[in-house]
Amino acid sequence: MVSTALRRLQKSCAALAAAFLIFAAQPSHAVAVGDQAPEITVVQADGSPIQLSALRGKTVYLDFWASWCGPCRQSFPWMNAMQDKYAGSGLAIVAINVDKKRADAEKFLAQFPARFTIVYDEPGLTPTKYEVKKMPTSVLIDARGKIVSAHSGFSNDMRDDLERRIRATMAGKPAN
Repeated sequence: MVSTALRRLQKSCAALAAAFLIFAAQPSHAVAVGDQAPEITVVQADGSPIQLSALRGKTVYLDFWASWCGPCRQSFPWMNAMQDKYAGSGLAIVAINVDKKRADAEKFLAQFPARFTIVYDEPGLTPTKYEVKKMPTSVLIDARGKIVSAHSGFSNDMRDDLERRIRATMAGKPAN
């Protein structure tokens, strides 16, 4: 009798633990087009913090990258071109490095210099907020702080569509 009750209790605890693990593995928030972009605070190369909300009023192209990311080697020159072309019209490109060692990012930047804002997230907190699964992942955010679009990966054939989305967002039109 005791062993039957104990087995039931063990089964109940196992089921409860499994349910908890399933629930805990789910993101606590969904990031979707139309949602307010999750607030983040990241660190610039000089150690000063920057908050996403401080860029309100601008169109923000938020890019998550890593030194080992092959497509990032193509996206950096394109982001430089976009920054040069649209910064005066209200575009802010912020590239969040997620390498564990800043030295790895610095080696990458020596080969692929950036003329846009580079920030660091060595603890890796921001990719979780934005549900980043691949590198690079980019999120386009409008002047009100709403997510307009998001995509993973980068290739040269994406350039025109991404630029069209940026222009539409800066003009206050739907980016789709």
